[in-house]
Amino acid sequence: MSQNKPVQLPNMSNYWMPFTANRQFKAMPRLFKAAKGNYYTSIDDKKILDGTAGLWCVPAGHARAEIATAVGQQLLTLDYAPAFQSSHPLAFEAAERLAEYMPAGLDRIFFTNSGSESADTALKIALAYHRVTGNPLRNKLIGRERGYHGVNFGGIAVGGIAGNRKAFGNGLAGVDHIRHPLDIANNAFTKGIPEDGGVALANEFEQRIMTLHDPSTIAALIVEPMQGSAGVIVPPAGYLKRLREICDKHGILLIFDEVITGFGRLGTKFGADYFDVIPDILTCAKGLTNGVVPMGAVAVKREIYDAFMENSAAGAIELPHGYTYSAIPIACAAAIATLDIFATEKLEDRADGLSHYFESAAHSLKGLPMIKDIRNIGLVAGIEFEAITNRTGAFAFAVYLKCYELGLHVRYTGDIIAVSPPLTIEKNEIDRIFNTLSDAIKYVASQGEAGLNTNNYLKNEQAWAMHSHK
Repeated sequence: MSQNKPVQLPNMSNYWMPFTANRQFKAMPRLFKAAKGNYYTSIDDKKILDGTAGLWCVPAGHARAEIATAVGQQLLTLDYAPAFQSSHPLAFEAAERLAEYMPAGLDRIFFTNSGSESADTALKIALAYHRVTGNPLRNKLIGRERGYHGVNFGGIAVGGIAGNRKAFGNGLAGVDHIRHPLDIANNAFTKGIPEDGGVALANEFEQRIMTLHDPSTIAALIVEPMQGSAGVIVPPAGYLKRLREICDKHGILLIFDEVITGFGRLGTKFGADYFDVIPDILTCAKGLTNGVVPMGAVAVKREIYDAFMENSAAGAIELPHGYTYSAIPIACAAAIATLDIFATEKLEDRADGLSHYFESAAHSLKGLPMIKDIRNIGLVAGIEFEAITNRTGAFAFAVYLKCYELGLHVRYTGDIIAVSPPLTIEKNEIDRIFNTLSDAIKYVASQGEAGLNTNNYLKNEQAWAMHSHK
C-alpha cells in the first residue's frame, strides 16, 4: 500500500451510503477511483482484484470500450425519450435481443431500472394477471426464508432476510414464506448441488402453505434459483422442478428472481437453464448492462402478456405501471452492447469451463480456522464461518478488511464471505482470490480478540479520515 502518498478524500458528510455502516466506513474509507478488466484502482493507486464482479453486476469485466462507446454515442443521438405513450426504436430492439436470450417462452419484456423494481413489477404483474383472467381472489404472495428480492416494499415483504425488514414495520399483507433449502447439518462442504432432500423440501410448500392458505387464493411463488444475498444457498437436486409441478397443479405463477443468477453466473444464461425449470415470470438486472447503466427487466410468458391484451377494454392501459426511465435510450444501448459481448465471447461457456477449477480452489479452504461450510455453484462460492456469540458478522467483516489490505475485494454478508468474480477471470486470478482468502482467514484467527477489532485494519485509510476531519 502506498502509505506515504498524500490522498485527498472527498467531503463524505453529505452522502448517506446504502447498506453500509456509515460511521465505520467514513472512519476507514475504502474508495475506488478507476477500474479496468478484473481490477479496481483504489484512491491511492493500489490494484485490487475484483472478487465480486462489482456487486454481482459486472460479468464482462470493467471498462468495456464497446459498452462505453455505445452509451456515449447514444447520449449524443437521443438522450431521453418519454416512456409513457411514446418510445424510441432502441427500446424495441433491446426487448427483442433480450427475449432471444431468455429461456424458451419468456419473450415479452417489461423494462425497469433495478432488481428491486423488477421484483415489485413481477409481483404486480402476477396479481394483475389473476385479476384480468377472472380470479381476483388470487391475491396472496409466497416468498422464501432468507430470500432477497430487493428493497422496495413488495420485495422486502416476500423477502426473508430479517435485517432488511425489521426497521420498516408492517409490509404488504397477504404474504407468507416457505422454508429455505440450506441444510448445513447434512450438506456441509457439498460441491455443487446437494443430492438429497430437494423433493421433500419442495413438498413442504404444498403441505404447509396449502394447509394454511386455500391454494385458489395464492397468486405467485417467488424464489431465487440460487439464493445469493443470503450467502450462496444452493438448492438440492429436484427441488425447483418439484416447485414447478406444485405451482402448475394449483394454478400458481412461479417467479424466478434471476438478478444474481442471470447472465452467465452459473455457467448458463440463466438459472432456469441450469436447473432446466422454466418459470412463468423471470426478473433480471445487474449483468443486463454490465453494471454500466441502471436497468432491470421482467420477462413473462407470452400467454400472460396476451391475457392482458385480450381481457382489457379497447384503448385501455392494460398494465397501469411503469417508470420514467423504463427503457431509457442509454440503458438500451448498454444492454445491446452487453448482449453482443456475451454472444461474441460466449461468457456463459467460459464460466462453465472454469467452474470445476473454481470449485476446487474454493474447497481448498476447508479445514481452515472458523470455517463452518463452503458452498459453490458456477462461478460463485460462499464461505460460512462459525458464529461468535453476540458478534454476528465480526469474523467475516475482519476477513473482508484483511482481504482489502491484501489487494482483494470480496463481499461479506453476516457470517459469510461471498465470491463471485467477473466471468473474464483467469485461473491464476482464481488462485489469487482463494490464496488471499486463506491468508486473511488464518491471520484474523491467529489474532484472537484483536483480530475482530476493525481499528487494527487499514491504518492508512484511518489516517486519511482523521486528516480530512481536521
